[in-house]
Amino acid sequence: MLKLTTGRTLYYGKGDVLVYRTYAKPLETTAIPESPFAGDRNIIFAHNVKFAVSGESLLTSFTEGDNGNVVATDSMKNFILRQAGSFEGSATEELLAFLSGRFLETYPHISAIGIEAERIPFQPAVVPGPGGFYDSSLVFRRSHNERAAAGLEIERGESGPRIVSHWCKLSDLQLIKVSGSSFYGFIRDEYTTLPEARDRPLFIFLDILWKYEEIGDALKPESGRYVAAEQIRDIAHNVFYEFATPSIQYLIWLIGQRILTRFPQLAEVRFESNNRTWETVVEPANGQSPGVFTEPRPPYGFQGFSMTRDDLTAAPENPS
Repeated sequence: MLKLTTGRTLYYGKGDVLVYRTYAKPLETTAIPESPFAGDRNIIFAHNVKFAVSGESLLTSFTEGDNGNVVATDSMKNFILRQAGSFEGSATEELLAFLSGRFLETYPHISAIGIEAERIPFQPAVVPGPGGFYDSSLVFRRSHNERAAAGLEIERGESGPRIVSHWCKLSDLQLIKVSGSSFYGFIRDEYTTLPEARDRPLFIFLDILWKYEEIGDALKPESGRYVAAEQIRDIAHNVFYEFATPSIQYLIWLIGQRILTRFPQLAEVRFESNNRTWETVVEPANGQSPGVFTEPRPPYGFQGFSMTRDDLTAAPENPS
């Protein structure tokens, strides 16, 4: 949250700035065992940007109605769209730093910027060609699956823009494991109606956030220390597959352990999860038998948890 030196919250800006940039610099990443992701051609480099500014010079626009130092939010939108064409990087975090730096250069009375962007995912259509099918470089389809995002807060410093906080995020990952999850041994008392489950389909909605020890690793993907959201996603897939888990809480602990082990350049990983497990209509005889389920009724359960490098332990063995 952008604040003045007095501690007062002050900001204004523009949201839902949809930027569809084509042919950005391709992204290359260091391979990890859990993921086939090696990079992105970035033929479509699309984002939904939210941009806000702050500074002592803007105070009178709130207190006196003086617009003399106000950059119109429509101008902010146009600035973002036009400057996106000059961007020479390959990652969302780079784009945010680039736009913020250019804005501070252009408007010296602005002292701080908060900027975030959610990647708008497009996937290549599969088309026929000699010898089989391949990913098209011309035709893409909009994806409505999980989305990557990032945010920076930047202040004007004596030697130039300074990043004071950052976050990276994978939003709305939705995973169902049809067998190999359980939930039992919880407190049972006069308020308990939930039956224990030794093997249940587990459907989760999951947001994963992470921070770097050094934000410079996110701004220089060519260094080989950039962490792609696709790799975070694939780690979550693998851990969910590998382990039989007694709760969502333990599942996200295992995912966090793997992420922090695989990426020593990260300082923290945080989870926000929802339990959307289906209600059983026809009970399967075992984990491989047919069953019938339906959507759960509201309300839903949720979990929040953060982990740092201090939480790393020896890798657990698969209890399944």
